[in-house]
Formats: sequence, structure tokens, C-alpha cells
Amino acid sequence: MRILLVEDDELLGDGVRDGLTQEGYTIDWLKDGHAAEMALQTEFFDTIVLDIGLPKRTGIEVLRNLRARGSSTPVILLTARDSVEDRVEGLDNGADDYLVKPFDLSELCARLRALQRRSAGRAEPVLEYGQLVLDPAAHAVTQSGERINVSPKEFSLLRKLLESTGRVLSREQLSEALYGWDNEVDSNAVEVHIHNLRKKLGGDLIRTIRGVGYMVDKIEQ
Repeated sequence: MRILLVEDDELLGDGVRDGLTQEGYTIDWLKDGHAAEMALQTEFFDTIVLDIGLPKRTGIEVLRNLRARGSSTPVILLTARDSVEDRVEGLDNGADDYLVKPFDLSELCARLRALQRRSAGRAEPVLEYGQLVLDPAAHAVTQSGERINVSPKEFSLLRKLLESTGRVLSREQLSEALYGWDNEVDSNAVEVHIHNLRKKLGGDLIRTIRGVGYMVDKIEQ
């Protein structure tokens, strides 16, 4: 999952970025509202973690303009203010969730997983595909009850494909989900991860749509 973190507090931003990276997320970190607006007009993110008290443009302004453009990207607001009025303002302007500083990283991770479930249109905490089970909270993959060792990038790629069953995802879409601005990416990185997942999970799981991308077929009921 690719996340845009917008936080001007250096210490907090650094800690959140490092903590979420260790959890397997791809993090792009910006420190003012204007830079966030520019990025959101040209880049795709699965979720936005947005501080309210930003320089150059407030988090509420960034959020309001994001929704005015028709974007439904999930947004978690961060704030040091805990009044009812502040929470209502953020939620009424399109926020999906709210965290008051200071907060525990494990709670932020749990809220991110919940937002991703809702945005993917599912209620279950795990992703199941036949005998394959992917557990985002435990960061674990099992097949027929057996634990399968996958790298963090393989896990993220598999999760993206399973959340999009029945839809073709291009190499560019998958690369954007796996790598941020600071990552050096080999031109065949996605193909390498696909190859490794096929070796571990079977060659029939991920289908290549020649000239378009990759997909996991929906299971017929």
C-alpha cells in the first residue's frame, strides 16, 4: 500500500515514516500543504495520512480541495487538537478517520487496515482466495494451512492483486503501489516479484494479460 504522509513535525514524521516502512507500507513524506496538493494532482496513493496544522496550506484546505476534485482516496487526519468542533470539521470536510497526537503506531496501522478494507469493499480482516489466505495484520500468507514465506514487496503485490480480483492492473499501477519517490526501481522489478510469487504459490494464480498487465481471476461461485 502506498501512503502519502503529510506532516511538518520532523521528529513525528520521521518516526511514522520509519515505522510504517517496517510494516511493509510504501511511504512518501511531504511537509507542507502546498506540496501535498501538487503531489495529489499527479500521483496515486492508496491512503493519505494528513496533519491539520500544516504550513502554506492547512490540512483541512488540502482535504477540501481533494474532495472537490472528486477524489475518494481515504484520508486519516492527524491533529494535536481534540475538541469536538475540530473533529466535526475534519469529518464534515471529507476525512474518513481521525487520530489525536500523540498516538501509538499500532493504532495507526490498525486504522489504515480498516480503511483499506472499506475502500476495497470488504468487511473481513483477511483476504481469502480458495486455499490462499493473506492476513494484513499478521503480515502472513498461508496456502492450504501452510505458511508461505514472501518478501515485503511480494506481500504488498499479492495483496494489491487479491484486492483487485477480476481487474487487470498494469505494470505501472503495480509499480506505483510498491515503490515511492525515494526508491530506485529496476525496469523489470514487478516482473521479478510476479515470477517469485508464481514459484511459491503456483503458476495459475496470477494471469498475464499480454500488453496490458496482470490479474487474479475472480473465483466462480
